[in-house]
Amino acid sequence: MIMTDEWVDIMDHSDLLCTMVLSSEQFYHYLDAHRAVYTKPELVREINNFTRLKDQYEEVQRFGKYHPDYSRVMKDIRVTKRNLDMVDEVAALRVAENELQDLLDEVSLIVGKSVSEGVKVPVSNPFFASSSSSCGSGCGSGGSCSCSA
Repeated sequence: MIMTDEWVDIMDHSDLLCTMVLSSEQFYHYLDAHRAVYTKPELVREINNFTRLKDQYEEVQRFGKYHPDYSRVMKDIRVTKRNLDMVDEVAALRVAENELQDLLDEVSLIVGKSVSEGVKVPVSNPFFASSSSSCGSGCGSGGSCSCSA
């Protein structure tokens, strides 16, 4: 591919955008929350235990309730997840992750719409998905749609 002035401008703007995201308040909150969780050895052990349980859960899901360890694995994963969710640092990390993801969704929508109004941008927050479409939530969601696509 030949590098043109337009491509150089795009690369410069993307670097600037990356720098802006990395210097955002949401990113710093995420870093602080991540550090608060992963600097506690007992919490890291609990997260690793939960990860192992998730692997067992996926194995059990292949066979469903017919798997011999189905009841034990289902109970263990629920109890462990509940215990992790009750830890303040983990809850703060989840909130920070969601705030950062919302920022990234907003940036993606702005970039996508600057290219074309017809660009479909996948977002994790349904608020952004419905507010950005011209026909509401009907298209592809099983509802009635009044757009002329």
